[in-house]
Amino acid sequence: MKVAKLLFINGEFRYERNDENLDYQKAQLVLGYGARNLIEDNHFFFQLKEKFPHAEITLSSSSGEIFCNEVYDNTVTVTIISFSTSYIKTSQINIEDFPSSYEAGKILMEKLPKENLKWVFVLSDGSRVNGSQLVQGLNSGRPDHVLISGGLAGDGDQFEKTAVGLNQIPASNQIVAIGFYGKNLELSHASYGGWESFGLERTVTRSHHNILYEIDHKNALDLYKKYLGKYAEELPGSALLFPLSLKSDNTSSSVVRTILSINEKDNMMVFAGDLPEGSKVRFMKANMDRLIDAANDAASECLEIIHNKPKMGIIVSCVGRKLVLGDRTAEEVEMVRDVFGPDTIITGFYSYGEISPLKPFDDCALHNQTITITTVNETA
Repeated sequence: MKVAKLLFINGEFRYERNDENLDYQKAQLVLGYGARNLIEDNHFFFQLKEKFPHAEITLSSSSGEIFCNEVYDNTVTVTIISFSTSYIKTSQINIEDFPSSYEAGKILMEKLPKENLKWVFVLSDGSRVNGSQLVQGLNSGRPDHVLISGGLAGDGDQFEKTAVGLNQIPASNQIVAIGFYGKNLELSHASYGGWESFGLERTVTRSHHNILYEIDHKNALDLYKKYLGKYAEELPGSALLFPLSLKSDNTSSSVVRTILSINEKDNMMVFAGDLPEGSKVRFMKANMDRLIDAANDAASECLEIIHNKPKMGIIVSCVGRKLVLGDRTAEEVEMVRDVFGPDTIITGFYSYGEISPLKPFDDCALHNQTITITTVNETA
C-alpha cells in the first residue's frame, strides 16, 4: 500500500508528500475534501481526471481541510492510494430517489459485494440527508466485523448546501460508499468528544426525529435556556458550546448531539441527529483542553487495536469543534500526529456529522462535536 497527498491552494497543486514515489498513473483511489466552490468547478475535476486517469475519484465539500499538521480553509486536500493486493468497489446514490435516508443507506450497502469486504467509507450530503436514519440503513446490511466510518459533507460555516461526487463533478443529494476488500487490510477506529457533562440525566419525552419538544415533560427550550444562563441571549450561536449527550436503548455508550437551530415561536429545538423518545440526555459544556485531549485518546485507542503503526489515518472532526477551538483547531491534528508518528499520512476534513462505531467494529453511529479517526494498513 502506498499513500501520497497533495494540497490544492490558490488555484494550483502547491504542496506534495509522496514518500514512496507512488505512480499517479497507477493510483486506484483519490479522496478529495475541500471548499465547495472549488470541488464544484469543472476545471478542477478535469485536472484530477488528467492527473489520475485510472483512479476512482471521490470528492466531498468540507468545513476545513486537514493537510499534514495544519487545518486549511478554501483549499482541497487530495489523498492518493494504491494497494498491492487489496481492492475497492464503489457505490453512489441520490437521496431524492428514496423515501427516506434509512432506505438510502440500506440500498447503498446492498450495492456493495460482501465477499472479502473489510471496510466501508461513506461520504454523504450533509444538508439534505438525515444522518441518524442513514447509519441505521447502513447497519441493516452490515456484515459482522465490517467497519463503517466516514462523515457528512460540510459547507464551511455557511450551512447552505453541501456536495459529494464519485467520478463526476460533485452535487447535492449524493451519497458515496467505498468498499475496501482484502484479507491483508489492517484497520482501527475510534471516536471521542472531550465535552464535560453536567446536571441531571433526563428523559426525552416528546420529539420527532431531530426535533426536540420536551424533556421530563417540560419544554426543552425553556429548560435549555435556564441551564445556559447568560449564554441564552446568544442563541443559537452559543449552542455550539452546550451540546447534549444522548444515550438510547439502555446502552452504556453515548453520542453527542449539536443544536442546529431553535424555533422560539413553536418552542422547539432542531438537532443535527435524531433524539428518540425515551432516550436519556445530559447537558454538556466545552473545555478546550479536554477537547484537544480527546484527539490524543482517539489516536491512542486506534493503536491499541492494531499491531503496526498505521500507513494512513483519516480524521473526520466536527465543524462545531473547529468553531469552538478557533485558533487552537490545529492542536487536535498535531495531537494525532504526535501519537502516530511522522510516517503516518494524516488526512481528513471537518464535517457536519461523523460516522463511526461506538464499540470496536460494531454498528456505526452518527456523532456530532466529535473527532473520529480511521486508520488503515495493508500488511504483507
